[in-house]
Amino acid sequence: MPGKITSPSHNPPSASLEGETSAFRDALLSWFLDAARDLPWRRTRNPYVIWISEVILQQTRVEQAIPYFERFIRAFPDVFQLASASIDDVLKIWEGLGYYSRARNLHRAAREIVDRHEGRIPSSRDDLLSLPGIGSYTAAAILSMAFNQGVGVLDGNVVRVLTRLTGLAEDSRKSRVRRSLQQLADRLANPTEPGKHNEAMMELGATICTPRSPGCGVCPVAAFCQAAHEGNPEAYPVRLRRRRIPHYDIAVGVISNEAGEMLIQRRAEDGLLGGLWEFPGGKRQQHETLEEACRRELREELGIEVEVGPKITSIPHAYSHFRITLHAFHCSLVSGTPFSTQSLPVTWIVAEKMQDYAFPRANRKLIEQLSRR
Repeated sequence: MPGKITSPSHNPPSASLEGETSAFRDALLSWFLDAARDLPWRRTRNPYVIWISEVILQQTRVEQAIPYFERFIRAFPDVFQLASASIDDVLKIWEGLGYYSRARNLHRAAREIVDRHEGRIPSSRDDLLSLPGIGSYTAAAILSMAFNQGVGVLDGNVVRVLTRLTGLAEDSRKSRVRRSLQQLADRLANPTEPGKHNEAMMELGATICTPRSPGCGVCPVAAFCQAAHEGNPEAYPVRLRRRRIPHYDIAVGVISNEAGEMLIQRRAEDGLLGGLWEFPGGKRQQHETLEEACRRELREELGIEVEVGPKITSIPHAYSHFRITLHAFHCSLVSGTPFSTQSLPVTWIVAEKMQDYAFPRANRKLIEQLSRR
């Protein structure tokens, strides 16, 4: 079990983690202090800044995260300004980063922090977990890095490091295994510098203990690692084969009025891409042509009848658990006045104003193609 961090009794590594926790911590921290990347969120212990950075880094590469982080902090330098901002302003700053529920949860949590905690980021795990969008990982990161509390973080990089250190032969996505790995991360956490230790674990996974071609030859803790001893680090973490990722065809209509304005609508805030604006349309049903899907969706969503004209473009896009192809058509309004059958905002805007609204990435690509035409 991962809680033991022991190597098999046959041919153990030159040093195991059993009884060597202190040596492991020292080797890891010494390497990190010398090799750590200079990242903007590492220059402060401000809990607000750490919170924002950790949320942005979820599902986002560091290189992509940096400009978004800097832009977000410039726009909302503290929790009060984030709480007082409109959700449209927050989503616009977030546009292109994806996983928009993160931005909505940041906004909601900021308002709760102002209302319930007088604008101070909580230093209690239970209080942090009660806030929208803060789970075990984010809470542990804030507690250790901002408040120096001895808890371990468990993100994808740390899971990879721990499964290789222990040679864990079980699927790391199972809840029971995750709980054991969390216990192990907590046990390994440096009691005097838990924040630096957690940053070091994540840095190790991001820069040396990588998914492919890990740098075992330069790893500061290779002597403690079962996978390095076995010579097969890429075998970890063990994962069962996932189901095939589904694909959906989405048909949308680009409708213009006599003033040259185009019709857009806002998505419900509590769903996928909530609060973002888009061209109206939806998923094609079985045995339905794309043109039929476009016509039906506009009737169901906006109470209008349209004539579906020529296709403008098809844009593929991948989400975390599915893929889509967005098919856009020029459409002419035949009858009806557009209104949202779900009581969502609908508006006509000129192309130049599209930049003022936050759109999903596939819709933004469509806007770029329309502007070039």
